[in-house]
Amino acid sequence: MGGTEYHPKLYEPVVLAMGLALALFGAIIGLELICRVGINPNTSIIGALIAIAFSMIPVELARKMRNVHRVNLMQTVISGATFQAGNVFLLTIAVPYLLGMTDPTYIYGVIVGILIAGFIDILFAYWIFDSPFYLARNPWPPGIATAEAIKAALQRGKRALLLLYGMIFGGTLTYLGYPGDVVGITLITQIVAITCFGVGLILRAYGPTLFGIDFFKIYAPQGIMVGAGIAALIQFLMLYLKVRRGTTPKGVTPTSGEYRPLVPADVAMRRLVLTLILFTVGAVVAGAIARIPEFIGTSGFAVWVLYTGFQAWFTTLVCALSGMYAGWFPAFATALASLVISLLFGWPPLAAGVSVAYVAATGPGMADLNYDLKTGWILRGEGRDPEFERVGRRWQFYAKILSLAVSLIMVAVFYRAYFEGLKLFPPAARTLAATAKAAADPELARWLMTWAPIGFILQIVGGPERQMGILLATGLMIYNAPAGIAVLVTVAARLILVKILGAERLRDVFYVGGAGAVGGSAIVSFIVYTLRAYLRL
Repeated sequence: MGGTEYHPKLYEPVVLAMGLALALFGAIIGLELICRVGINPNTSIIGALIAIAFSMIPVELARKMRNVHRVNLMQTVISGATFQAGNVFLLTIAVPYLLGMTDPTYIYGVIVGILIAGFIDILFAYWIFDSPFYLARNPWPPGIATAEAIKAALQRGKRALLLLYGMIFGGTLTYLGYPGDVVGITLITQIVAITCFGVGLILRAYGPTLFGIDFFKIYAPQGIMVGAGIAALIQFLMLYLKVRRGTTPKGVTPTSGEYRPLVPADVAMRRLVLTLILFTVGAVVAGAIARIPEFIGTSGFAVWVLYTGFQAWFTTLVCALSGMYAGWFPAFATALASLVISLLFGWPPLAAGVSVAYVAATGPGMADLNYDLKTGWILRGEGRDPEFERVGRRWQFYAKILSLAVSLIMVAVFYRAYFEGLKLFPPAARTLAATAKAAADPELARWLMTWAPIGFILQIVGGPERQMGILLATGLMIYNAPAGIAVLVTVAARLILVKILGAERLRDVFYVGGAGAVGGSAIVSFIVYTLRAYLRL
């Protein structure tokens, strides 16, 4: 490889041993929090700090971990295990379980189907990151936060102090019951995108009080998501055509100078199409294992496969777009929208439930691996050595496969302990199962058609950089008033400070301090929620 820097391998003894330990730890966090709290934190920074702390042990083997690329592999493993165990596996298999399919043989079959979806999800992330559709230079806020934490912890200096102040600030807010991670993300990400997300959160929480309208009950988030999703697909095609002509689309980070996306537009487009085919084939396997043709017949199964495969692909695209700018991946929101639309087909609850389980398994892996690849991209020099970047991201992909395997084993072994022994189910799974049982609302189609044009227009007007329609719909899906207030207050403070002091003077304060706030919030959330969960066992 000539002058290309050496990148550590996952199979190095110290890396593999710590990777397995962190994967196990991350899976436990994911299982506990998805059931007891209903959400999962991004554990990347926790894993990075554990690896760095281990490297301080005065033993030669431990000192090998004092390398940014080894730390990058460790944070990739732990974050993957957290989301895969909780969001990809346990949440999704809980849906058919709650619908009455409790036989272990059936559940293990569903797990196989979910495994296919989860694997395609992270494969797609590996294929598409740093293409003109998902540029590495775009925000990916949790990725920035983790990279800044690793650099500051290993190097020290003013940025380390700024990171520490941010961690104290974010951790204190979270301890007091305020969303410190939301404040940090709002400081890092694209301001219009995060504002739309905040507006959606506020409308969901205060719509009935302010306007006498419960937007969730009249399918506004689902309808807006449908319209914005259609517009997003059009934007993908327009972006592809403009890149092919050699022009930079409006609203997309320019690729002038030395920086060029690692994945060319034509390759990325082929991979987009191939992933759609893979998701559809995966749906055939998952549906056959779940015996869906027995419930809806052969022709109905063909429709089920096409719809489920497309929605899995669509969910992955949307989660990555949202994660790229807002630091959130709306996997539950898009899955719920998919389920609501599927009610129009008149499928029995179990067919609808398995479909939404397959769809819900996509998105978390895509967004999470892209966050980690963003971290690695920064630590590897922001693409200055393309060959080294390819090698590094390949090992990150292998790290995510390791976490997927550990998560699979953990869920296969312990799901009955949660569902039968502790009677614990992810709240999102209960919502999806209850929705699958409900008869289709006769007003559903009308409401979707009413709201879809709004999402379409917002998405087109905002362009691919702002993702206004998708992020507004995501906010409308989530009931979290404090997060909405935190977003809008932080946006206002950010605008005022930039006006007074200038953007250049505040760049490090926002990026490094915001990254610290995200990290401090994650650590405090881990201590407050996870340790308490263990004490209650």
